[in-house]
Amino acid sequence: MPLFNVYPLYNVTPVKAKGVYVYDENKTEYLDLYGGHAVISIGHAHPKYVKAITNQVEKLGFYSNAIQNPLQVQLADKLEALSGCKDYELFLCNSGAEANENALKLASFKTNKSRVIAFKNGFHGRTSAAVAATDNKNIIAPINAQQKVTILDLNDIDAVKTELEKGDVCAVIVEFIQGVGGLDQATAEFFEQVDVLCKANNTFFIADEVQSGYGRSGKFFAYQHYNVTPDVISIAKGMGNGFPIGGILIHPDIEAKFGMLGTTFGGNHLACAAGLSVLKVIEEENLIDNVNEMSCYFMKIAKTIPEIKNIKGKGLMLGLEFDFEVGDLRKKLIYDYHIFTGGAMNKNLLRILPPLTLKKEHINQFFEALVDALGE
Repeated sequence: MPLFNVYPLYNVTPVKAKGVYVYDENKTEYLDLYGGHAVISIGHAHPKYVKAITNQVEKLGFYSNAIQNPLQVQLADKLEALSGCKDYELFLCNSGAEANENALKLASFKTNKSRVIAFKNGFHGRTSAAVAATDNKNIIAPINAQQKVTILDLNDIDAVKTELEKGDVCAVIVEFIQGVGGLDQATAEFFEQVDVLCKANNTFFIADEVQSGYGRSGKFFAYQHYNVTPDVISIAKGMGNGFPIGGILIHPDIEAKFGMLGTTFGGNHLACAAGLSVLKVIEEENLIDNVNEMSCYFMKIAKTIPEIKNIKGKGLMLGLEFDFEVGDLRKKLIYDYHIFTGGAMNKNLLRILPPLTLKKEHINQFFEALVDALGE
């Protein structure tokens, strides 16, 4: 049976990975500066991660949410301690799209409204409401387009105010650093005014931290660079280091009700074991401090390369912008220099999303290859 052909694929077949490196069937070593879309947070095959999953699957891999699961409580407590999101409550699911879908659903339940405000170049997932709030008509089917979504420009606070005052908006959803869109960010003043306007208009402020969360921005969550208090925070990619897990953190003012949200696989025993091990490694290895140190080192070198016209993002969620489309450059880096990087909706942008365990020698390896590739 053939695979449904929806992915353009590079001709690389990984069979093994360790730390920041991936190895193909020919034993070729690749430097992974993309982390499988920012998923690999603590490095491939981290020994504590492998041990945690192995130990758990030997005992109990899965049972439903109809029973007690102390691992969920441990994960929630550890997440609260490391993130600083005191008294928020956790609902666990399986992916970033599902996290945003539940965040939007919760907002609609609680406000009894249905319209969503999102922003240009935003990406929130491929499920029904999440994809409708994504600024990409190519992935929105007619059944998704029935959702009531208004897409506004980042930094246009007057437009946000006008729309919120119409009284029918249940949620404003925003990436504090855009991922797929190309690392754009609004101003602190914009984010903070949106937060105030949401609270004045019975509208949920949803922080989409699916890609920017878990230390990638240099703080545990990217919204923590600003003076805002989200009603809901969606999380996923770096949360399980490759094991499918997602969730939403819900402000303590929002009351739960039986049956409001639900999932079969979300918060299963294996997922919680993976999630707990990730948090423990982030804490024990001081990975957020490493993110900030490596980010400064990366930017310092990037500023010396004249072909790089702009450096975007924060922490280890970075973009290098050129005055040409980078598709061929990415291919050259993969095939000739054996380095994985990412693209974006901005075709001139090279996206850098490495494991948070990145070191200076890896950054040096990348820039030496980049300079050579640009010279060619």
